[in-house]
Parts: sequence; structure tokens; C-alpha cells
Amino acid sequence: MVTETAKAGPSDRVLQFSVFTPNRVGRLHDLVGSLGSHGVHVLAMTILNETDCAIVRIVVDDPQAARELLAKDGYSFIESSLVAVEATAAELGRLVSVLLEAELNINYLYSFIPHPHGKSILGMSVEDSEIAEQALQRHQFQTLRQVDISR
Repeated sequence: MVTETAKAGPSDRVLQFSVFTPNRVGRLHDLVGSLGSHGVHVLAMTILNETDCAIVRIVVDDPQAARELLAKDGYSFIESSLVAVEATAAELGRLVSVLLEAELNINYLYSFIPHPHGKSILGMSVEDSEIAEQALQRHQFQTLRQVDISR
């Protein structure tokens, strides 16, 4: 009996929330505290700080709950997908070379807090997520989906 494996679609990619907030003392504390008090764990975070505002990019283990909490708490946010890939420090140069070979620009990259399997997880915003994932997988990099990092 032949079994076919369904290809995961773009909606299965790791989801990132970009939360727009005034650049004021305590706002990050409030955001992380609200999520945590409702059992939503921040797995990765990066902050772009401007004079009057900040963009807090987060990846969580429960996107649906985070979406509802952010809306309920009045945060302005957008959702986008990331390419998430496991890599060791020694593999970083090869990973970047794979994306260069595929002629893809990395818009930004940041690391996740958990390190399953002894490897870091890198979340990347790239010009073309599908091509990036295909190139990385061809070179034996393990890419992850939301289900791989969620509860």
C-alpha cells in the first residue's frame, strides 16, 4: 500500500505577531504578563525600538489564545509567518550560504528561547518562505511548523 504525505501549506508555518505599542516603561511587562497569566508562553521575541513606539515581534505556543488576548487587551498587531529552522552554531554559516545560493534576502532573524534536540531554532523573515524552506530542506535542515512548537 502506497501512502502519500500531504505537503504542509503556508498556513501551517510558524506564526509571528508584530505588536505595536507605545514606547513606555512597563509595556513589555504588561504584554508578557497578560499572555503568561492566560497560559500563553512566549517562545521567541525581538523588539524594534523607536522614539515613540515599539514593535514587539513574538512567537507563542498558542496563537489562537494570543490573538484573542491581544485583541481583548486592545493591542494593535499584525500576523505573519516565519520560516523556522533548527540549526547549531556550527551550521549557521552553511544555513546562510543555502539562502544566498537560493538568492533570498533575510529581512530579519532571531532565535527562539527553547532549544529542543540540542539545537537552536531560528525564526526568519525572508523574501520567499516557500523557496527558503525548499532550499533548506534540500540541504538537510529541519524546518518546523506551528504544530512542532505548540502545545
